[in-house]
Amino acid sequence: MSYKFTFASVGGATRVKIQSEDDIRHLGELDQKMWTVLSCPTSGLEIADESLQLMDKDGDHQLHVNEVIATAQWLDASLHSLSSLFDETDAIALTNIKDEAIHAIAQRLDKEVITLADLDAKVAAIMVEEQVAPSAPYEANVMAAYKAKQTEYATYFETEKLQRMGLATISEDMVAPGMNEADFVAMGQKIADYEAAVAAVAAANAAAKANVVAEYQPLRKLILIHRDFVRLLHNFITFEDFYRRDSKRLAIFQAGTLVIDQRVCHLCVRVNDMGKQNAQAAASGMFLLYCDCISRTMGKTIQIVAAVTMGEIKNLTVGKNAIFYDRQGNDYDATITKIIDNPISIRQAFWSPYRKFGQWVTDLINKSASEKDEKAFADMTTKAQTTIADPQAAATEKKSAFDIAKFAGIFAAIGMAIGYIGAFLTSLGGGIKDVLHMNWGFFIFLGIILAIMLCISGPAMIMAGIKLRRRNLAPILNANGWAINADAIVNIIFGATLTEQVQFPLIKMKDPFAKKGLATWKKWLIALAAVVVVVLVLWLCNLLAWIGCPCCISPFA
Repeated sequence: MSYKFTFASVGGATRVKIQSEDDIRHLGELDQKMWTVLSCPTSGLEIADESLQLMDKDGDHQLHVNEVIATAQWLDASLHSLSSLFDETDAIALTNIKDEAIHAIAQRLDKEVITLADLDAKVAAIMVEEQVAPSAPYEANVMAAYKAKQTEYATYFETEKLQRMGLATISEDMVAPGMNEADFVAMGQKIADYEAAVAAVAAANAAAKANVVAEYQPLRKLILIHRDFVRLLHNFITFEDFYRRDSKRLAIFQAGTLVIDQRVCHLCVRVNDMGKQNAQAAASGMFLLYCDCISRTMGKTIQIVAAVTMGEIKNLTVGKNAIFYDRQGNDYDATITKIIDNPISIRQAFWSPYRKFGQWVTDLINKSASEKDEKAFADMTTKAQTTIADPQAAATEKKSAFDIAKFAGIFAAIGMAIGYIGAFLTSLGGGIKDVLHMNWGFFIFLGIILAIMLCISGPAMIMAGIKLRRRNLAPILNANGWAINADAIVNIIFGATLTEQVQFPLIKMKDPFAKKGLATWKKWLIALAAVVVVVLVLWLCNLLAWIGCPCCISPFA
C-alpha cells in the first residue's frame, strides 16, 4: 500500500478515515482486510436505493467492495475534482464535469450548476414526436356494451351449434343476441384489432420517450452518486456515521427511533429475515426488542429490532405496545413480539439474581395455588356429582373420626422442622453476637453482609461487565445481509448515547390523588418508637456490649 491513509480507533477497531479526495482516488490500494464492510444490500437502507443500484454493476442486489472501488474510479474519470463529493449534495458545477459525453448532456440544461431537480424538470419537459392512434371502429359505449356481453353471446352461439347437432338445448334464460354470429365475430375482430393498434402506438411512444430520457441517464447517475457516495463510504469503509454522536446524523442501517417505557431507543434496524436473526442476533450480547410495526394510514407493515442500552427491563414484556418513528417522521404502532435478554447495566445485573429468585418464588406460589384451586374444584364437582347420583347415600354419609395416630408422623415432622429452624436461628444469632463482641465488630458485621451480597450478585455483575464491554452490532447486521468485516462494539459509554431516558424537571407539587397518609408528627413518633424497640431488643440480647459502655450491657448477660 503505497498511499498512506489516516487511521483512527473507533468502536473497538482500527478503521480508515476517508477525509480527502485523494483518499477516494486511492481506494483501490486499500487492503480489503481493513474495510469495515465487504458487502451490503442495495435496498431497505436509509440511502437512495437508486444510487446503490447504479453502483451494483452485476445486479445481484448486493454492493461489494470491488463495485465501490469501481465507482470511485468512475467518479475520478468523470469529475475534475472530487472534493465536492464531501458536500454530499446533488449540485455539480458544469465546469467540474470531466467526462465529455456527460458534459455535453449537462450543457443541454443551460445552467452553470446542475441539480437533480433541474434534470428532472428537463426530462419532464422533453417532447417527442408521437404516433397517432387509429380511429375507433365504433362508439365507446358500443364497444363497452359488446365487451360486457361478449362471453354471454359467445356461449349462446356455441350452444346453438350444439343444439343443431342434437348435443345441447338452449335454455329459456339464455337471451338471443340481436345479430347473427358472423356479424358478432366480425365486430369482435374489429374491436380487437383497434385495441392492439392502440397498445402498439402507446408502446412505441413510450419507447421513444424512454430512448430520449435514457440519453440523460449518465448525467442522472453522476448526480445521484455525487450526492450519496461519501455517505456510503462513511457507512462502508468506516462506521463514522454510527459512532459520530455529536450530531443528529444516523447510520444508513438505522431505521428510526422507538419510544417505549419512558425512553427512546435510537439503535433500531429493519429485520429482513427473522430466521437469520434468530440464529445470529443472540451473539450480539445486547438486550433486543423485536417489534412488528404497523402504519394503517400508509398501509405499511415493517419489522424492526431495537437495542435497549439504558434503564430497567421490568416493564418490557412480549405484547407491550409502543410507537416507532421512521427516518421520515412517519409513526407506526409497534408491538413487542420477541425479547433477547442480555444485561443492560451493572446496576441492573446486581439486582438480577434477587429479581430472578423473586420471580421463581412468585411462579412457585402461583403454581401451588393453581394446583390447589384445581384440586378443590375437582373435589367439589365430584361431591356434587355423587350427591346428584345418590342423595340418600350422601345424606347418611358420616365423617370419619379424627385419628391422632394417623397424623402423628406429620406432627413429628413439623416439630422437627421447627426445631431445626430454631436451632439455625439460635446459631445464627450466636454467631452475630460473637462478631459484634469483637473489636470493630459492627463494621465486621456490615462487611459480612456486603460479602454475602457480593457472593450472590458478584458473578452476575462480572458476566454483565464482560458482556457490556463486548456488545457487538455485527451479528444483527450480518443477519440482515451485510458482510461485516470488523467488530462494531457498543460499549457502556457509547451505549448510553443510544438510549435516552426520561428526565423530569425538579418540581414540588402536591398530588391531589395521592393516598392520604399519616400526619408528619405521627410518622416521626412511629419511627422513634421503632428505633426504641430495636435498641431495647439489642440491649436485652446483649448485642450492644461491643460499644464498651457499662449501661449497654444487658442485665441478663
